[in-house]
Amino acid sequence: PSVELRQRNKTKSSESEEATKEDKITDAPLPQRAPKYVLFQRFAKIFIGCLAAVISGMMHVFYLSAYHERKFWFSNRQELEREITFQGDSAIYYSYYKDMLKAPSFERGIYELTHNNKTVSLKTINAVQQMCLYPELIASVLYQATGSSEMVEPVYFYIGIVFGLQGIYVTALFITSWIMSGTWLAGMLTVAWFLINRVDTTRIEYSIPLRENWALPYFACQVAALTGYLKSNLNTNAEVYEVYKIYVFSLFLGYLLQFENPALLVSPLLSLVGALMLIKCLQLNVKKGTFVAKVMMVIKFYLVCTLPVTLNLIMKMFIPHKENGHMLKFLEVKFGLNMTKNFTLNWLLCQESLQAPSQDFFLRLTQSSLLPFYVLVLIICLLSMTQVIFRRITGMSQKTAVTLEDGRIGGRPEIIYHVIHTILLGSLAMVIEGLKYVWTPYVCMLAAFGVCSPELWMTLLKWLRLRTVHPILLALILSMAVPTIIGLSLWKEFFPRLITELTELQEFYDPDTVELMTWIKRQAPVAAVFAGSPQLMGAIKLCTGWMVTSLPLYSDDDLLKRNENIYQIYSKRSAEDIYKILTSYKANYLIVEDAICNEVGTMRGCRVKDLLDVANGHVVCKEGDKLTYSKYGRFCHEVKINYSPYVNYFTRVYWNRSYFVYKINTVISFQS
Repeated sequence: PSVELRQRNKTKSSESEEATKEDKITDAPLPQRAPKYVLFQRFAKIFIGCLAAVISGMMHVFYLSAYHERKFWFSNRQELEREITFQGDSAIYYSYYKDMLKAPSFERGIYELTHNNKTVSLKTINAVQQMCLYPELIASVLYQATGSSEMVEPVYFYIGIVFGLQGIYVTALFITSWIMSGTWLAGMLTVAWFLINRVDTTRIEYSIPLRENWALPYFACQVAALTGYLKSNLNTNAEVYEVYKIYVFSLFLGYLLQFENPALLVSPLLSLVGALMLIKCLQLNVKKGTFVAKVMMVIKFYLVCTLPVTLNLIMKMFIPHKENGHMLKFLEVKFGLNMTKNFTLNWLLCQESLQAPSQDFFLRLTQSSLLPFYVLVLIICLLSMTQVIFRRITGMSQKTAVTLEDGRIGGRPEIIYHVIHTILLGSLAMVIEGLKYVWTPYVCMLAAFGVCSPELWMTLLKWLRLRTVHPILLALILSMAVPTIIGLSLWKEFFPRLITELTELQEFYDPDTVELMTWIKRQAPVAAVFAGSPQLMGAIKLCTGWMVTSLPLYSDDDLLKRNENIYQIYSKRSAEDIYKILTSYKANYLIVEDAICNEVGTMRGCRVKDLLDVANGHVVCKEGDKLTYSKYGRFCHEVKINYSPYVNYFTRVYWNRSYFVYKINTVISFQS
């Protein structure tokens, strides 16, 4: 036993000597670069990246400005012709910007917008709340405060702000991709993909004042800031809790700015964030891998799934709010859970922006190589996230600081956030095509980050277990070679097309609408009220300032009902019925559009007159429906013939190739 004891002591002493030797080796100072050289390298990298980001944003602004000028010949047109280029709801937003500039003071302008009774007949609306006019308020203040009235016209100032925001939008996407990948090469690739796929990334070319063109740049800036915050903080639990508080504060601020809108308080987002904060407070510090830890994990998962729904139901019980019935019915019909003859719902379902994306959308993304690389990056990140989650559930030991050699890109908080975000946005975009303008820029950013990230390639190579080449070296090579090859191919194929678009002369020519607006301004009484399609009414409000019966806005139940009633001028209804509808809204003039009356739609059953016939029961929608025969012809056709009883109610006062204007008679004379 004594001999064995000596031998054990000897082995222990030898092990301790070897450990001290290893400590000495590891403690030995390694050759390091000079601090000045490291600082200069970092500064140069940041400076070049920031310069590239700013230049990318500015180039995008210049491109939009040049393309807009080439398409509309904006500088060579009169004010009326410029305003006609604002179509649909865009015209309404810009008209209120003009009203603010005409107001004697800012306070008076705000009051007139919040108590507006000069837009829609028999209706006083809070235009700031209902149409979210804060961008127009800010633009009008900046225009007057900066003294720009002496240097630039109001329309150019307005367009310049929107185009400038698009530059910020592109810069924010550049920075986000740069932060995630660590190289500004990813930002350059993001911008390239964004420009090439701009048909699916933005609607700025056709509808400048749309709310999304104001909102998405700020959204991109928030995403960039959150990405930097998640990457710079090491304590995941603490930083996510701070993000929750930011979300709550933002929702509360929006609640106040939207005139105490109760819909924000009962929103699913607030319930989800509140539930996660409660779960975080109830979280216990237990040793990982134990039975108690696994039970707590199951309880936490159960609470995450059930507590947000419970909170949302409780808040809806105690907070007075108005359910959006049209949206719920729309979703039911959209997913085939129900059928309806309702004109408004069917009309919304026929809108291209509310349908599922077409095959052309995916074909365009594939031709630019965006979709294949996005799918590759998303799959790698998802599998890596699954691997990390499995390790945590099973209690396997994990490093606090993940290095490039580890190849675990799914363990980074900002990557988890973006993967979840892009899946949610993508799911919505697959149902409603209009949401692709939120998702596709995200796709550009995420795909560019992935192909430029050495860590993503390292994750893939670690799974493949290559032995011939060192994985780190190969990952670094791929992170530079792949985006370079993509960039060169995009340059060769798409750059000539962009140049051609800028050199190609186009022209927006709509003389009939110009003539109509000119006639209204010269001949119609100032107190006149016009009735017609909502899209045309928006243009009349902007170009003439006259009162209308409806607007192209779909968030108000009363306006939706008005739109349906006014659209009856294209149905098979009697002259007396149409007269009663129009006079109930105090309309003085009716405008019939030949394009709607004689519409030849590409999608069967989506023409306005078809939808009206279905809603009025004049055609069979499905088996078992009762067909109601109409003894009247289509009103928009019959009123043009000028025979009784139509001439008793309506007198034609103006017409051209596209529009027929009828004065609604106040005194009815019945003729044989």
